Amino acid sequence: MDRVRWTLVTGASSGIGLELARLFAAAGDGLILVARRKERLEVLAGELAAAHGVPVKVLALDLAAPGAAQAVHDWTGEQGISVHTLVNNAGFGLLGPFHELSAARQDEMVRLNIGAPTALSRLFLPGMIERRDGGILNVASMAAWQAGPYMAVYYATKAYVLSFSEALHEEAKDFGVKVSALCPGPVKTEFIEVAGLEGRPRFETAPDPAAIAREGFDAYRANKAIHIPGFFNRLGIFAERLVPRAVPRLAVKKFNSKE
Repeated sequence: MDRVRWTLVTGASSGIGLELARLFAAAGDGLILVARRKERLEVLAGELAAAHGVPVKVLALDLAAPGAAQAVHDWTGEQGISVHTLVNNAGFGLLGPFHELSAARQDEMVRLNIGAPTALSRLFLPGMIERRDGGILNVASMAAWQAGPYMAVYYATKAYVLSFSEALHEEAKDFGVKVSALCPGPVKTEFIEVAGLEGRPRFETAPDPAAIAREGFDAYRANKAIHIPGFFNRLGIFAERLVPRAVPRLAVKKFNSKE
């Protein structure tokens, strides 16, 4: 098993996670696909194994559940697998006023968007540092750069992921270990439907996840601490630093408002 270079992808059943799994498989990595929907994972596993001749394993579980990260780590140990690359992609958002959205769902969002990547990174990073090889690719968002009225918790979770990734990038690079944060803008994935963002013009013209995954994959391989896909997205983030924080905050409020 150890002769195979293994990549573990969370949220691999759709969207950016699925496309990243395809890219790592094409690069010759064995895949560990983690998500809740076992049937989708098994279909993808068959596709990747047939197309690229790599071993693919499926682990169906809810990463927001207590002890889930430890269960993943224990399972890889039982399989004799050393994880070379950890892709923390699983996450979701919700649209609406903070005080009206389900408290339970918002707690679940924090556990999935923040708790899972933190716990998984803590479990797998020591082995990477010991081997002086491998790395972590965290999927954050352009939302990480500003407050998000009507998606307050989601924006805050992505700010955490970005800050966490940057810090780990600096800590790990001296050991030859990569840590990168992919920060896309709107992408045509199931995130739009789950978050309740259907019908917004910006999402209707959003890029497909395959293109975003390719940029994130290349940025990770180059060990870029942060990558924002799209020239105008990068320009927008730069411009935000030149104006008072109230300006992007109010712009996001207008964009996310149901009015």
